[in-house]
Amino acid sequence: MYHFSLLDLSLIPEGHSAADALANSVQLARAAEAQGYHRYWLAEHHNMPGIASAATAVVIGHVAAATKTMRIGAGGIMLPNHAPLVVAEQFGTLATLYPDRIDLGLGRAPGTDMATARALRRHMAPEDSFPQDVTELLGYFGDALGRVQAIPGQGTHVPVWILGSSLYGAQLAAQLGLPYAFASHFAPAALEEAIAIYRHRFQPSQWLAQPYVMMAAGVCAADTDDEAAYLRTSQQLAFARLRTGKPGKLPKPTHDLSQEIPPQVLAQVNAALSCSATGGPDTVKSQLKSLLDTYQPDELIITGMIHDSAARLRSFEIAADILTRLQTRSAAA
Repeated sequence: MYHFSLLDLSLIPEGHSAADALANSVQLARAAEAQGYHRYWLAEHHNMPGIASAATAVVIGHVAAATKTMRIGAGGIMLPNHAPLVVAEQFGTLATLYPDRIDLGLGRAPGTDMATARALRRHMAPEDSFPQDVTELLGYFGDALGRVQAIPGQGTHVPVWILGSSLYGAQLAAQLGLPYAFASHFAPAALEEAIAIYRHRFQPSQWLAQPYVMMAAGVCAADTDDEAAYLRTSQQLAFARLRTGKPGKLPKPTHDLSQEIPPQVLAQVNAALSCSATGGPDTVKSQLKSLLDTYQPDELIITGMIHDSAARLRSFEIAADILTRLQTRSAAA
C-alpha cells in the first residue's frame, strides 16, 4: 500500500443541519491534509436526509478551496444521473481551478431510490449505457478536438476511476485500463474476486500502465475499545434504518443496540460493515494490518460515520497515525 485516503459522506447528525455537515467536512478535510491523507473523496447521494453532498461537484470545489495540496474528488459521481458532457464540464472546471488535484470516480448505480432517480433523469433510458458514457466522458478530457467539446474540460486529463461493489466494475475498469475502487466498506462480499479479476484482465492504456486497486474500509477509532464500539453504534443504527426503509440523519450512539435493531437486521448490518476496524489504537492497527495483508491493495480509503464531530476528527487522526506507520514499514520492506 502506497497511499491512504479518506471518504467523507458529509453526514448530517441528528440535532444538526446540512450547513453544520458541510462545515464539518471542511474542518475534517483540513485536518486530513495535515495528517497525510492522499485523497479526500465525497459521494453523490440524493433524497438522503443524513447526507449533504448531493451537489457533489459543488462540495468538491468548496473543499478544494479550503485545502492546498491534497487531491479532492468524487467517490463517486453516479454517471447514469448525468449527461457525460455536463460531468466533463463540471470536473474540467474544477481541474482548471485546482490543477492536478481533482479526481473523478464514476459509479453505475443511481445513488438513490427509483422515484428520485426518475426526478433526476426525466427521460430514463431502459438500456445500460454506462460503458459508452464512460468512454464519451474520457474523450471530453482528452486533447482531440471533437464537434462537441467540454470547455473547460478538454485537455485537462482528469483522472477517471471506475467504482464498484460487484464484478461488473472490475471487468470494465480492466477492459478500459482505468484505476478501480471497490466499495468494500458497505458491500465486501465480492472484494477478493473483484480484485483478482481486475488485476488478471487489466489492459494497459493511455491512462494507466499497471492495474491500480483501491479498497475501502470503515474505521471507528477511539482511545479505548469500549468507546469506539459505542461510537460505532451510530453507523449500525443508520444502516439498519436505511435497510428497513427509514433513512434519516445520523443517529446518536446508544449503549444497547438490541433495543433498537432486531437481531436478524443487526446480523445483516454487521455483515455489510465487516470490512472495517473498530477499537482503540492497538486494536485498529491489528485489524487494518490484517485487511491490508489479506487484500494487498495499492491504496486504502477509509470512512467512518460518527455522530460527534470531535470524536470523528479524533478517529481519523488515530487512523492516520496508524496508516502512516504501516505505510513506512511497507515502503521499507
